[in-house]
Amino acid sequence: MAAVDTKIYPSLSDQYLLKEKDDKLNVAIEPAGDLKTRIVEIKLETAPADFRFPTTNQTRHCFTRYVEYHRCIAAKGDGAPECDKFAKYYRSLCPGEWIDKWNEQRENGCFPGPL
Repeated sequence: MAAVDTKIYPSLSDQYLLKEKDDKLNVAIEPAGDLKTRIVEIKLETAPADFRFPTTNQTRHCFTRYVEYHRCIAAKGDGAPECDKFAKYYRSLCPGEWIDKWNEQRENGCFPGPL
């Protein structure tokens, strides 16, 4: 009978706590059929603090970053590297359902924000 791998990998919440404890999180991964262990570095990041949004409720921060990204794309063109940071910020702050809804609203021409 084949041996069963019982190694437990850290959950996302554990990874977050480990990241706070140690700036770099290293997770050991064993490829199937290979006894050597690879170390993969996982870097967890979110948008930096913004003085315009001092409270813990980040709803307006999320919306503003989404609008900033789409304004940047409109001004500099699709795929502009200067806009990538805004995309990263709003994707880390905003729930996926909101992004889907806002994208649909933009396509239909009824987005409530100043684009």
